[in-house]
Amino acid sequence: MSPRVGRVERTTKETSVLVEINLDGTGKVDVATGVGFYDHMLDQLGRHGLFDLTVKTEGDLHIDSHHTIEDTALALGAAFKQALGDKVGIYRFGNCTVPLDESLAQVTVDLSGRPYLVHTEPEKMAPMIGEYDTTMTRHILESFVAQAQIALHVHVPYGRNAHHIVECQFKALARALRYASEHDPRAVGILPSTKGAL
Repeated sequence: MSPRVGRVERTTKETSVLVEINLDGTGKVDVATGVGFYDHMLDQLGRHGLFDLTVKTEGDLHIDSHHTIEDTALALGAAFKQALGDKVGIYRFGNCTVPLDESLAQVTVDLSGRPYLVHTEPEKMAPMIGEYDTTMTRHILESFVAQAQIALHVHVPYGRNAHHIVECQFKALARALRYASEHDPRAVGILPSTKGAL
């Protein structure tokens, strides 16, 4: 079986991003975006998804973290799509529910080839976690979904601590992506779609 890896370089006037991902890795992560909490979340994504993940981003942090976070998510989505390849033999669907103390995240994914996001989280969250704007979580997911071309439903029915609310989303996302992208031993050589394309 050939390695399922993706590598994307994205350079604009605002950012320079390199993302490398191996879907069949061991959770080895090397991440540096300049936004500490975002690095922590990407680390969770790699480790809990068992993806080998390298992310190197240099962005216009003297303005704010928006472009850095957004462009990294876009590159990550593109690299994930590239690594999936033809999707033959994968489970396609995955879901996971993850608690983190008082918070709970429920994530369901379909590696459908059609980008769609449904996202809910508690209102009146703290606006910042360090230098991380908590409104960016939805935008990260939007950007990732647009490039990965997947359907993603993320629901956080309750939680108080902003750090926990965001972190349980990334952990659940990691597991759901892992389960959906793994090979199904009962479907070797089969594309999981009645349309004949994903």
